[in-house]
Amino acid sequence: MTSDKQSFGLIGLAVMGENLALNIERNGFSIAVYNRSRDKTDKFMETRAAGKNVKPTYTIPELVASLERPRRVMIMVKAGAPVDGVINELKPLLEPGDIIIDGGNSLFTDTDRRTIELEHANLQFIGMGVSGGEEGALNGPSLMPGGQKTAYAEIESIVTKIAAQVDGPCVTYIGPGSAGHYVKMVHNGIEYGDMQLIAEAYDLLKTGLGMEAAELHETFNAWRSTELDSFLIDITADIFAKIDDETGDPLVDKILDAAGQKGTGKWTVQSAFDLGVPIPTMIAAVTARVMSSYKKERVAASQILTTSSQAKYDGDRAEFTNAVRDALYCSKICSYAQGMALLAAASKEFKYELNLGEIARIWKGGCIIRAVFLDKIKNAFVRNHELPNLLVDPDFKQTILTKEAAWRKVVQAAAQLGIAIPAFSASLDYFDSYRRDRLPQNLTQAQRDYFGAHTYERIDKPGSFHTEWTK
Repeated sequence: MTSDKQSFGLIGLAVMGENLALNIERNGFSIAVYNRSRDKTDKFMETRAAGKNVKPTYTIPELVASLERPRRVMIMVKAGAPVDGVINELKPLLEPGDIIIDGGNSLFTDTDRRTIELEHANLQFIGMGVSGGEEGALNGPSLMPGGQKTAYAEIESIVTKIAAQVDGPCVTYIGPGSAGHYVKMVHNGIEYGDMQLIAEAYDLLKTGLGMEAAELHETFNAWRSTELDSFLIDITADIFAKIDDETGDPLVDKILDAAGQKGTGKWTVQSAFDLGVPIPTMIAAVTARVMSSYKKERVAASQILTTSSQAKYDGDRAEFTNAVRDALYCSKICSYAQGMALLAAASKEFKYELNLGEIARIWKGGCIIRAVFLDKIKNAFVRNHELPNLLVDPDFKQTILTKEAAWRKVVQAAAQLGIAIPAFSASLDYFDSYRRDRLPQNLTQAQRDYFGAHTYERIDKPGSFHTEWTK
């Protein structure tokens, strides 16, 4: 006898919610949906969900009543207060053992708070990062669920079916509490870095070499068959080929150079500062987006701050293009190295017990930062579970040493051309700082002791010391 109850419930029918609902139904699980706006639910049922095993509900009590136990309810609403509002509506309607899943980009500290609150109510909570955008949600995202293992066991049969499939399903149990949302946050920080690095490569080729959109399309299309092959390189190649219907010009040239952000990059940077982990490439990426928003000031400054930097690169074009490609790859390695180092530190601090190799594996499909070289990252952590940094893995070390000269050439050329490449530069600085056995912060510590009696340590004997510097 089949149950008349639905296997899964979903609240929030924006595009991501709709696509996840269709993905779940397509993989054999009946689903009930609810949206605050009745019109949105009706339109979904009349169009994309027509004829499918999707049950519309028009109140949260109706949604809850339609689900088999333990109830599995996924929330796909805007992060922050809206999530708390939905949870507060659900709590009195659910029974012990039922599961709430937050699939949005919630701040990990909010997830920790909600986990404790719901545990006190004998309810289970999963904070699940979902990456892949609209297409991923529909056809297979990368999923990062964290929370109680018992709760994950109740959704495992569903999430392993709806996730992208690359060397297995692109989902794994991440860890307790806010582990899933923390990993998704860092994923987004890496995404910020990746996007900024690609933007800087574009700027070097367009401004430095004078490449037009058609040539940029050819260049990035060729990079698809190199170690740079990734989702972001793929879509960048496509972007350069798109022509604006109104003007007949490349659409990318008509887009205002002011980038938005929703907060996950900033959260990543804030957490890295709290944990004392250097992530300069991601910091540069967040700063670059903020700088881009100063459009009017930049336009005015461009008329005042003229410099002697040359406008165009006067060397070999093909050689410089290849150097930009190599510099992009080295910088990308540093960005992922910083992200993985941050995850390792968070794992210790918050007792997540993260498996970094497995995290790299589930990022190979479905998600925005999916890339061919994630397989190398996975293998690096499989070889050495205690690897302190990707830069000291033998494969990555050799790759960077092979391409290092090109990387330095590009950074030097950008400075001479007056082209800002904050993420390329930050990545090279990260590499050069990490490989140094002695940095100039001995002077910094001397200064701190001089003006504030903060003391210092010595290299030749243990203990803390203070000097009266003017005596």
